[in-house]
Amino acid sequence: MKHTIWFNGLSGSGKTTIGKDLVKYFEDEGERVFLLDGDVLRDRLNRDLGFSVEDRLENIRRASEVARILNQNNVIVIATFITPTNEMRDSIWLNIPDVKFVHLETPLDTCEERDVKGLYKKARAGKIKDFTGIDSPFEEMPEAWLTIDTTNETVEQSVQKIVNKLK
Repeated sequence: MKHTIWFNGLSGSGKTTIGKDLVKYFEDEGERVFLLDGDVLRDRLNRDLGFSVEDRLENIRRASEVARILNQNNVIVIATFITPTNEMRDSIWLNIPDVKFVHLETPLDTCEERDVKGLYKKARAGKIKDFTGIDSPFEEMPEAWLTIDTTNETVEQSVQKIVNKLK
């Protein structure tokens, strides 16, 4: 059975960017790997869900179920989800006991500077409610498998740090 590497962090912290490069690394190594991205799942599988606490929990539950099924079929999963609360993280651990959480510790101001989608600007203007980091909390993650400060490391350095920790 393969494992899941679950990236969490604020929007704009680098989850998908680092995740995509990690997928490429595993593909180059001949591994079966799948990028399970929060934005992609919300566009299709989870398009019926909003951003209430209940809907966010269901979004994560569904994602972790997909990851577990892929792991059981010998596929490495790179999951990229904000995953802001310990309750959500605990539900993932219950479903995937050997999940490896990579917490991207990136300051809010850095994430706002990187905001290519304009989400922070909309949240600050009140056009998006319950936006993580603005009017919805992101809880500290003291038990992460690995914590990366994406303000001080390149994408390549972050990927290498993950690869080294897996060895």
